Amino acid sequence: MSDIDLDQRPANNRSAVLKSRLTSWDSIILVLTVLVLIIASFTVDNFGTSRNFTFMVLDLLPIILIALPMTMIIVTGEIDLSVASTLGLTSSMMGWLWNQGLSIESIIPLCIVIGAICGVVNGFLITGLGLPSLAVTIGTLALYRGLAFVVLGDGAVADFPWNYTGWVTGTIGDGAVPNVLILIVVLALIFGIVQHATPFGRSLYAIGANAQAAHFSGIRVARTKFWLYVASGAVAGLVGVLWTLRYSSARADNGAGLELAVVAAVLLGGVSIFGGKGSLPGVLGGVVLLTALQNALRLEDVSGQALNIVTGSLLVLSVLLPNVTSAVRGNWHRRKLRQASATSAQ
Repeated sequence: MSDIDLDQRPANNRSAVLKSRLTSWDSIILVLTVLVLIIASFTVDNFGTSRNFTFMVLDLLPIILIALPMTMIIVTGEIDLSVASTLGLTSSMMGWLWNQGLSIESIIPLCIVIGAICGVVNGFLITGLGLPSLAVTIGTLALYRGLAFVVLGDGAVADFPWNYTGWVTGTIGDGAVPNVLILIVVLALIFGIVQHATPFGRSLYAIGANAQAAHFSGIRVARTKFWLYVASGAVAGLVGVLWTLRYSSARADNGAGLELAVVAAVLLGGVSIFGGKGSLPGVLGGVVLLTALQNALRLEDVSGQALNIVTGSLLVLSVLLPNVTSAVRGNWHRRKLRQASATSAQ
């Protein structure tokens, strides 16, 4: 092999890596998100206004926060479908505790702890007893929602302090940036660093790729999954508090059906339902894309049933399209290898 060939190899490798990243599903989703935001700003009345931006951030708040630990759980090859019911249970407990005379400063951490306890139950059943996460979290989905109605019934509690409800729905200064955007950025950075820049995060991908091999390599698979479910429950509890304060209403049915939007956003962001693949930037893009589409359709007076159709369709496409694009890229790569082999043979 000549010196020129040796000099060209690093450049070719860098070019191949760059091309792979630009054509990855994460990059595609991020580009689609930007395009949807731009097109909707010009074609949908009031979409590009500062007021609508505030509402859109408030709409994506519960999805994006719950999606942070959900991403890690799905990367390990598991799932948590009880998150929306955990939200509803903590909302009911928040209303009940408020009626008992507790201060809001005491109620908020208690609700987060209650959410974490829900995660402990899920984690124990899945990692301690070895039950499948899909079956367990479907069961606790019904259990936690039922407990929410036991706690608060069909009524609502709506007299929470204005300084808390006003902060959740308010903006920084007199601008259009919602206060809760700070919380979103901080938590996204924390989860992003943990997932992509720590040994713990790298172990999640190893578990998702092959849990048995990860166990033999020294990774504590069961313990790792357990704490992921605890984190998922705690975040769902926090979201239950924020949801209640946003609408100034504690109800047992708060957040009903939210798990569908969360799972759709995570899978749309490129996380494989089989585990071992996915990144947080892609998920964040998926959340914004899903929320922007729903927001634009609402502004066009599209019915709630149609929004469910859109969410369900995106959920199916999020599973189908990454597999299709991966297969196409694999075929293209193999064809290039065959061409290179044929050229070298000549």
